Amino acid sequence: MLELIRSIQKQDPAAPSMLQVLLAYAGFHAILAHRIASFLWRCRLRAVPSLVAYLARAVCGIEIHPAAKIGRRVFIDHGMGVVIGETAQVGDDVTIYHGVTLGGKKPSGAQRGAKRHPTLQAKVMVGAGACLLGDIVIGEGAIIGANSVVTSDVPIGARVAGNPAYILKKRSHTASTDGSDGSDGLGSSSENEAERMLGWGI
Repeated sequence: MLELIRSIQKQDPAAPSMLQVLLAYAGFHAILAHRIASFLWRCRLRAVPSLVAYLARAVCGIEIHPAAKIGRRVFIDHGMGVVIGETAQVGDDVTIYHGVTLGGKKPSGAQRGAKRHPTLQAKVMVGAGACLLGDIVIGEGAIIGANSVVTSDVPIGARVAGNPAYILKKRSHTASTDGSDGSDGLGSSSENEAERMLGWGI
């Protein structure tokens, strides 16, 4: 618990005190509640952990299925409207902003219990309102822009944005510096538009 508090203090620009995190951080409370619900779920209980998750959603506005796997030092910032599905896996040091959905997409012919939610590897950052659907893998260190809709794997370290999401290109080194090619002198107009989409919406 102390490790999680310190990680929140380190990542949050508001630099909250330990007491603030303990008393008034919905993401912190949701993670603690999930630890309890997850333990009970692994004990092959169903109703009680589901009730714990339901109460956490009512209090925090964050819904995490008891069977979801959540790593260490996961920071859910603001938190309202976050939904993390049953077979989702969230790695260590992941940051998730409000309104994010890690949703399921049932594979054709899949049996009950088959994995149908995303896997977020370590140090992924997911912007506000993003929707990640299906059994996809978001590579370590990847950044998902606000309001993106992601339905396929994202490579390690990539930055994606848009609906449907696409990988943002690096700034062009061949673009004109006077804007005569239709750009603003920093790269193609489409690339710069993509860069502007890579916000968190906070």
